[in-house]
Amino acid sequence: MNITYQEAAQALNAAIAKAKTLGIPVSIAIVDQGGHQVAFARLDSVYGVIDFAIKKAKTAVMFGVDSDVMGTIIHAANGQNSGMIQANDGLLTLAGGVVLKNKAGIMIGAIGSSGGTPEQDKAIAAAGATAIQ
Repeated sequence: MNITYQEAAQALNAAIAKAKTLGIPVSIAIVDQGGHQVAFARLDSVYGVIDFAIKKAKTAVMFGVDSDVMGTIIHAANGQNSGMIQANDGLLTLAGGVVLKNKAGIMIGAIGSSGGTPEQDKAIAAAGATAIQ
């Protein structure tokens, strides 16, 4: 099952609301199970973090874990980490990519946020994820 546009919009709106409460300029991307972009918002963020938000979401959905968890896994790989990060058109294993699940607990996509601190990015993405559970 894939994320619907309605679910993506609901997650995006919740993430936008969280970013506004933090008062920070971010980019937020929602991808489906295949890593294809479904929804996106750029809240006056710098250009460079657009790609970061998309890659965080793609990293989370490709491996079924939040992007920072994948970062921990890759870091533990010792000599293999650079090759792993370059896989799949480049992973971004920083906090801010969160798996999206439906009410039944099935993964339907992922959300990525970038532009704040790792903690802020993760909180913004988590707000989006919580909105559709």
